[in-house]
Amino acid sequence: MTENATDRVQERMPAHEHKMDPAPDYTPRFPGVGKLKDRVALITGGDSGIGRAVSVLFAREGAKVAIAYLDEDTDAEETKRLVEAEGSEALLIPGDLGAKENATAAVEKTVERFGQLDILVNNAAQQWIDAPIEDQLDEEQLRRIMDSNVMSYVFTTQAALKHMESGATIVNTTSVNAFKGNDMLVGYSTTRGASLAFSRSMASNLVDRGIRVNAVAPGPVWTPFIEGSMPPEMVKDFGEGSPMSRAGQPWEIATCYLFLASSDGSFFTGQTLHPNGGMIVGA
Repeated sequence: MTENATDRVQERMPAHEHKMDPAPDYTPRFPGVGKLKDRVALITGGDSGIGRAVSVLFAREGAKVAIAYLDEDTDAEETKRLVEAEGSEALLIPGDLGAKENATAAVEKTVERFGQLDILVNNAAQQWIDAPIEDQLDEEQLRRIMDSNVMSYVFTTQAALKHMESGATIVNTTSVNAFKGNDMLVGYSTTRGASLAFSRSMASNLVDRGIRVNAVAPGPVWTPFIEGSMPPEMVKDFGEGSPMSRAGQPWEIATCYLFLASSDGSFFTGQTLHPNGGMIVGA
């Protein structure tokens, strides 16, 4: 990924986008055409990585954006600036969504500010290298990753559904690892399997209410996840094992979320899109 990768590893999760070199590419490639005009989106983990790219793209397409994040204030402020540069409005909501009261508050603050909630993107997550599992995956770490990657999705969805009407959409982030597994990311892969099952279950649960639920399963993507969880040698070669021999950039993933959240994806529910650089996995 970069010759300076050994100097850029961050021992923090979530890591910071503003410290990455090279910086992830979040910039949309095409002018907006109003696909999300008059819509309000709550994007968890919206401060950086895929979440930032989705926030900016949604703003370009006309949505007002609430950005929920843990504590990465510098990254979040930059994402807010980028959303506003697209001519939209942004609301920053810090807090640990693994606590139900914080997830509920994030939804309520969104509705209080913007008056409605039409799109929920459950994207916040954490990961760690945890092999061998008997030594590296302790109870505290497992509970932390479950709270971030599973419980927050459930809590935020529960709160959001009180405000969502027919035509609303939910897009959950899962991972290629939910389909193929990962021997170095056992805990993370387990939680991504849970978010996939949650997406499919909620799609069936909400279809009669006219609310569509889908998922996006990225492969290797250059985000703060990588510098925050992987050793230097893995960061340096990140993405080279994919069929395209490179990592994806956040902007390349964000387009999947726009498709599923907009009327372009009106015949999609319970489905998963796979921006993964060519890996063939079960759907």
